[in-house]
Amino acid sequence: MLDHKVSEALEWLRLAKDKFREFAYGDEAQRTARPKIGLALAGGFARGIAHIGVLRAFRDAGIPIDCVAGTSVGALIGAGFCSGVSLEKMQEIGQSTTFADFGRWTPSWLGLATNQRMEKYLARMTPATTFAELKTPLAISATDINAGVTIYYLNGSLAAPLRASCAYPGLFVPIQYEGRTLVDGFLTAPVPVEGALIQGADFVIAVYLEAGGIDNPRTFVDIISRSFNIIQKHTDVTWRQQADVIIEPDVSSFAWDDFTKTPELVAAGEAAAMNAIPEIVAFLRGRKKDSAA
Repeated sequence: MLDHKVSEALEWLRLAKDKFREFAYGDEAQRTARPKIGLALAGGFARGIAHIGVLRAFRDAGIPIDCVAGTSVGALIGAGFCSGVSLEKMQEIGQSTTFADFGRWTPSWLGLATNQRMEKYLARMTPATTFAELKTPLAISATDINAGVTIYYLNGSLAAPLRASCAYPGLFVPIQYEGRTLVDGFLTAPVPVEGALIQGADFVIAVYLEAGGIDNPRTFVDIISRSFNIIQKHTDVTWRQQADVIIEPDVSSFAWDDFTKTPELVAAGEAAAMNAIPEIVAFLRGRKKDSAA
């Protein structure tokens, strides 16, 4: 069934690609008429590699992305994309990633590890160190653990907000930054649609990565992850109401540390995005006609 849907999407894509490119990247009047497209990328550890496939599908279809908002690994992929790093390079880095690349075991009362190595990991991906150096605007979400609210970072240094957005509670030690104690953005913004909206997006594409259903948790990380996932399924889903299109790659069978399965994760993201392309193009063309009227 999935192969049939992908084939249909490919056929449709071949027919519509050139016309949509002309619409999306036409003259100045066309660009002004086109709604601003925002992309909200969820967290999910290794499952976040599927975001690369989503971006590849959009690139090949000629769908422009005007701003990005990311949570956790979504923020990392967003930083790479917004700084102009090729999707091929990001996939290569993802394939060779291990926990030791971004985490180091340092048991304490606040967490079992530090993610300070995330700074070097980011440097492997891009030379950009500040939001100002990015080619596409980016918002990174983190959670103020004391206030219980989402904090979006859109300027200044990239490293601290990124580390905060990836500071999974219980696993990584919280990040102290600008007078706040910050942890993973997924607690309050599992899919940071709001981060795209505050950047002025008219149309937001949300990418959600459902956690895997491991029959028997293997590690304490699995236990923590499963617990938070259960809580989220029974709590606020405002982001679903705010998004215009929701893409949900089939990554539930992958574990949080399945970095070696990068090709399969990228393929899952690409397949899901291709199925959503007709809906995205239909909306954008409709908006163009409304503007012309």
